[in-house]
Amino acid sequence: MEKLFNRLVEIYPELVDFRRDLHMHPELSHEEVETPKKIAAYLRELGLEVRTEVGGRGVLGFLKGGKPGKTIALRADFDALPIQDEKEVAYKSKVPGVMHACGHDLHTSALLGVAKVLSERKEEVPGIVVFLHQFAEEVTPGGAEYMIKDGCLDGVDVIYGAHVMSLQPYGKFSVIEGYASSAQDDFYITIHGKGGHGASPHETIDALVTGSQLVVNLQQIVSRRVDPLKAAAITVGSFQSGSTTNVIPDTAFIKGTVRTYDEDVRVMIEQKLEQIVKSTCEAADATYELKYVKDCPSIYNDPAETKRVEKVAGYVVGEQNIIPGKPMNGSEDYAYYQQKIPGAYFIIGGGNEELKATYPHHHPKFDVDERAMIDIGKMFIGIIFEQSDKK
Repeated sequence: MEKLFNRLVEIYPELVDFRRDLHMHPELSHEEVETPKKIAAYLRELGLEVRTEVGGRGVLGFLKGGKPGKTIALRADFDALPIQDEKEVAYKSKVPGVMHACGHDLHTSALLGVAKVLSERKEEVPGIVVFLHQFAEEVTPGGAEYMIKDGCLDGVDVIYGAHVMSLQPYGKFSVIEGYASSAQDDFYITIHGKGGHGASPHETIDALVTGSQLVVNLQQIVSRRVDPLKAAAITVGSFQSGSTTNVIPDTAFIKGTVRTYDEDVRVMIEQKLEQIVKSTCEAADATYELKYVKDCPSIYNDPAETKRVEKVAGYVVGEQNIIPGKPMNGSEDYAYYQQKIPGAYFIIGGGNEELKATYPHHHPKFDVDERAMIDIGKMFIGIIFEQSDKK
């Protein structure tokens, strides 16, 4: 593998150029037009079979190795965020109000580097490698579900994904066995009461008070219904009702999010939330509308594949640079892939104080140490050669 790793280092400047081009020309989720074209063109130049418009805007590249082995998918995302780029760098976003603030440009470029290195030595590659470039990771519904429905995992035995992390120092690696991210669900509640004069509350059904009571009641789900040894969070992020001092409003609007790991906890919270909304409104003689949107499930890292990834990391970054992993509170629609087939999702450090690459993800000054592309690339290459022959 050392020759492959050395080749990856040789083409690093090319990967930096590609990453910076994407960074200067970001495209929002479900609006990616030029980005998938650039990815497909790069893969075709390598002589790979390419499939475009997968699930809408996704791109797949296929490399058939010269040795027997499994069919392995490697995933990268390529959408940007609606954030104004405030960095003072030469590759600053040229699109007002849009930037790559989560590292997807780096993920894409790293995976293309892997494709180039492996395509130059196909005869040594075991099995088939699928380079899975996903659109629209940052929104709901995300691109993963659409790509799966369009067959991106057909014939695939195992999948791997990597995410650069600005708050994890460059050169460090982490992965966690089992649940690695929270599931995300969102809820939207409209409470209907009967408005009236602020001086005559007895003649009204106060939607604002009912909504306030509901916000308090919802907090009992996690504190009194969830096993203390299992993690969960319910957050009300928006509460809108009324507009002046002396009018009791007839409606209240509440929006929030639910984060869980275990699927049984996820199901229970959905059921209890609706029960509490119903009982709270009934107690006040109000009516309600509830929309509960189930988004990404938890990423579940297969134990065997996690151990495989850790073994490769020991070779790539060194045992001393493997740090304990912990579940992400954020969600990732990569989780849908690992609901279908086994795999592992790991974190590569990209933080660097000298480069001012220490801002959190989704921050206007977000950036990472671009050398993380080499670590991601080496990990993917190492994983492919670590796989045993397909049974």
